[in-house]
Amino acid sequence: MKIKNHSTFVELADEKDDIHDFAGFLEYQIPNKFKRQNVVLNLLDYENLELPQLLLFLKVSNLHRKTKFSFVIVNDAINPDDIPFEMIVVPTLQEAEDIIEMEEIERDLGF
Repeated sequence: MKIKNHSTFVELADEKDDIHDFAGFLEYQIPNKFKRQNVVLNLLDYENLELPQLLLFLKVSNLHRKTKFSFVIVNDAINPDDIPFEMIVVPTLQEAEDIIEMEEIERDLGF
């Protein structure tokens, strides 16, 4: 796993090109090592990502967001209309950063 720290979030990416193993690995890693951080999951290397593969991250996304921290996935291969409303998927890292800023503001305001 590649880890890159930013000022408001940590960016995680797969370096083994195995989406199933990566999703399973993150279900353990995120609650234990990244529980107090906003997480951006960089899946841009998966240019042919399909919805069933994206849904592998639904559980960890929901659990992390319940802790009042952001979980944003970056990928541009899936039609936005097909993505479940519970997941936040954006096409660029800049948009992921923008989403995190907006969610931080909402949390500060008590939403």
